[in-house]
Amino acid sequence: MSSGIAQLSRLPKKRHKPEEIIRLLREADSSDLNQEAFCRQKQISIATLHRWRKKYGLMSETDAKRFKALEKENAELKKMYAEAMLGIKVLKEAIEKKL
Repeated sequence: MSSGIAQLSRLPKKRHKPEEIIRLLREADSSDLNQEAFCRQKQISIATLHRWRKKYGLMSETDAKRFKALEKENAELKKMYAEAMLGIKVLKEAIEKKL
């Protein structure tokens, strides 16, 4: 068992797109292989498979694309909000100095 874990830790790191993850999850569900054999074949850890199931479990590929777009939009909105708050802080400090 420990050799399998050591073997997985030496695997090259690869970022999978949400669409790929959902395809892999569907394939894992329909596969005759057990989880450990499937993960070894696809060169992912069992923990990664469980994490993906938790995040993308019941999503379709179109849902994943929409989710990714919403995450990107959310990040942009957070950045805009932070910049606006910084601008307000600078203006407040400038007003306090004038008074």
